[in-house]
Amino acid sequence: MPGDSLFDEGVAARYDAEHPGDAAEVEAAVALLAELAGSGPALEFAIGTGRLALPLARTGVAVEGIELSRAMVARLRAKPGGASIPVAIGDMTTVRIEGRFALVYLAFNTINNLTTQAAQVACFRNAAAHLEPGGCFVVEVGVPPLQHLPPGETRLAFARSDAHWGIDEIDVVSQNFVSHHVFLRDGGVERRALPMRYVWPAELDLMAELAGLRPKARWADWSRAPFTATSRSHVSVWDKPDG
Repeated sequence: MPGDSLFDEGVAARYDAEHPGDAAEVEAAVALLAELAGSGPALEFAIGTGRLALPLARTGVAVEGIELSRAMVARLRAKPGGASIPVAIGDMTTVRIEGRFALVYLAFNTINNLTTQAAQVACFRNAAAHLEPGGCFVVEVGVPPLQHLPPGETRLAFARSDAHWGIDEIDVVSQNFVSHHVFLRDGGVERRALPMRYVWPAELDLMAELAGLRPKARWADWSRAPFTATSRSHVSVWDKPDG
């Protein structure tokens, strides 16, 4: 899994500007997460700078987090309300927090930051270990875009603008890919490469089953649009059986 070196102070300082998010999308995400949490606490894996955790906390949900990057947590702490959210520094596949949660969630493709299938399975098992009976685990992630990849090609552009180019370099055998980013800023060029692993919806369902979780819902986005064959992403929910 990428460590502090991939999400260091330089990346953290620009993270919110580079990923501003859509206000309506954040509002829909927070509404869904608050509904699933109910009156119980929530735990965010890879809490980052608090894009979802802070507005979720403002709804009255008690939010905690796990985050590998200290620099990202420092940005969270500097925001209004950020200092009051408990965050454990470490790997979301292994770090355990005391207590049980009504909701564990992992957003913004972060499951892909785990670069082996074994690590992704461990993430599900760690989520299940933190859930109370009846609690839910939520993952937001893109659908692998292989329908857009010509046979024999390994590179797929996903971002094109005057300031940013993004190209995924994909290994369809291992399901690993490197997300290459080129930024043009301040008269210079900055390159960044993130190792990742894509995962299919059905594969996630099997990981959930291995962790003792069962499917509850799958939508195309946070607004609960139907998931179809042409959906480019999904928000999936699994729950932990009672008893």
